[in-house]
Amino acid sequence: MNIHDILSAMIAAEEEASELMLHAGAILAERKTDRRDVVTEYDRKVQALLLDRLSTAVPGAKFFCEENDRHDDLGAEHLFIIDPIDGTMNFVHGLNHSCISVAYMSRGTLLAGAIRNPYVSEQFTALRGEGAFLNGQSIHVSEARLCDTLVVCGTAPYENNSPEKTFRLMENAYRASLDIRRQGSAALDLCSVAAGRAGVYFEMALSLWDYAAGALIVEEAGGVCTRLDGTALPYDASRPSVFAGGKTACADFRKLL
Repeated sequence: MNIHDILSAMIAAEEEASELMLHAGAILAERKTDRRDVVTEYDRKVQALLLDRLSTAVPGAKFFCEENDRHDDLGAEHLFIIDPIDGTMNFVHGLNHSCISVAYMSRGTLLAGAIRNPYVSEQFTALRGEGAFLNGQSIHVSEARLCDTLVVCGTAPYENNSPEKTFRLMENAYRASLDIRRQGSAALDLCSVAAGRAGVYFEMALSLWDYAAGALIVEEAGGVCTRLDGTALPYDASRPSVFAGGKTACADFRKLL
């Protein structure tokens, strides 16, 4: 199976899994680590469906997933990185701004990413070296200055030691840009940057499943995606800061740091 076939399998699995989200009944949230870190039966159902479909498409594939502690070898030949519902808190409260995120990595190199927002039928995809797309149409990051763009960000709600630094940076970014948006899905924020809807995205700490697919989509859309200090993102089990955007807006934003 070539990389195009693998991406097609990822898209098909996300489309099918989207129906579980769109037709969800009563949603009961369970705490994982604290009141902000929650999981639902639909997170588990979506993840189970994705594992089943992708295991069938790529026999022997390994998985690194948010739910159920499925953390296989990150150096595997065929590895899928899965966030079944990115924006679970939005999902629980009916805000209709959540997505399914799947990345494919081979021996430590990201090769494909697919992120689907079922509420507006938007499918973001990227293959390494082949560009980024929204519903099959090529997308590109904004080339505008920071002062002429929106900033999207997250508050790293699972990191109790980061709010003060986050909100100071949000204030500085607000003053330097057109406005701030905090929408509750890191993967969709990265897609907003890739599509040129926002100039910059930042968050103090994210897990690999939060940013893997989105990082590739941003890079293939002509943007940069690094840690806040400008160093390369690690594709491991750490929780780095994430900073993404068009090159011009990113250069302006770094002056705020």
